[in-house]
Amino acid sequence: MKVSDKLRKKYNEILEKLKDENFRLDISKDEDLSFAIMNLISIEEHSFMSGVKTGNKKYFEILNEVRELRKELMKEIVKEAEEGAEVWCISKHLLAATMRLSEVGTKLLKNNKEKACEYFGSAYKTYTLFWALNLGIYSLDEIKGEIEKDEKIKEEIEKSKEIKEEIKSEEKTSDKLKSFIKKIVKCCVE
Repeated sequence: MKVSDKLRKKYNEILEKLKDENFRLDISKDEDLSFAIMNLISIEEHSFMSGVKTGNKKYFEILNEVRELRKELMKEIVKEAEEGAEVWCISKHLLAATMRLSEVGTKLLKNNKEKACEYFGSAYKTYTLFWALNLGIYSLDEIKGEIEKDEKIKEEIEKSKEIKEEIKSEEKTSDKLKSFIKKIVKCCVE
């Protein structure tokens, strides 16, 4: 079955549900929740960077607390996370990439509106892929195929995965490299 056929079938299923007077769909609540989750993921990333830059372990405690909250909130949207599937992780990375792409676009708005709009387009595409996966419109393989087609999305998801790996291997990083990165990486520049 082609993607367009699947979309049409899913669309018709949703229309049928909407005809049922007992059916209530509050996508605005889930949309707000997904943006809250994006911000929590961003707080996790900033807590990690603050912890490694300053050496202050309190940031890792904040990271852990925020991570636990984010996991609980994600359960309200990501329901099809079966054992052994990557739906949970890919959902998290899609939201993280959406947030980062939109932030890059926002920073570019002042000097390069055209490039900013490209990033906003990729952010929106990433966000729609998140919903397509979690509403069952696309399979995990179809989502991965769509990600492979867009370099900006692929790049942001890879960055998100790299941050996770950096957290795991933080102790192995040399002090010289840490010092260098601390000087050149300024993620909070507005």
